[in-house]
Amino acid sequence: MKNWTATVSDISKQAISEFGSLTSEQLNWKPNPNTWSIAQNLDHLIVVNETYYPVLASLKAGTYKTPFIAKIGFMVSFLGKTVLKAVQPDRKKKMKTFPIWEPASSMVIGDMLNRFQNHQNELIQKMESAKELVEQGVVISSPANRHIVYTLETAFDIIVAHEQRHIEQAKEVLQLLKNNNIH
Repeated sequence: MKNWTATVSDISKQAISEFGSLTSEQLNWKPNPNTWSIAQNLDHLIVVNETYYPVLASLKAGTYKTPFIAKIGFMVSFLGKTVLKAVQPDRKKKMKTFPIWEPASSMVIGDMLNRFQNHQNELIQKMESAKELVEQGVVISSPANRHIVYTLETAFDIIVAHEQRHIEQAKEVLQLLKNNNIH
C-alpha cells in the first residue's frame, strides 16, 4: 500500500504548524472575495473527503453499485489519470469545484484545526481499513459524478494530491495575511 496515511499525517502536522497559532479571524481572512480563506480550504477538504465515506461503507457491505462505464478499462484509467492530474498541488490552473464540494461560504465557525485534525485521523483509519479493496482493484465512481470512474487506489491518490493542493493554497493565503499585517 502506498504512503497515503503517512502523507495525510504529514499534511495534518503541516496544518497545525502553519496555522495553529492563528486566530479565528485570521483563519477566516480572505484576500479577496474570489479566494478561499485558510479555514475554507480546510473545510473543503473535510467536505470532499467525507463524500467518499458512504462509498467505502457500501463497498464493505457489498452493496455498492458500480456504474456500467466502470467495465470499460481504458475509461477507468483515462478518467482516473485526468482527475489526478487536475488536483496536483502545483496549481498552475485554477479550478472550479463541484457544487457538492463547496466549502462554507462565510466564516467557518468553531475550532477548525481541531476538526481538521480529527477528520484526518478518521481518513487515515478509513484508508487503512480499505487496504483489501485497494488490492482487489475495486473501481468506484466519483461521489460528485457517477460517470467519472477510477480505481479506489486512484481515488486515494486523488484525495492525497487534493489535500496537498489545498494546503499549498492555504499557505499562500497565510503569506498574503502576513504581508498585509492582519492580526
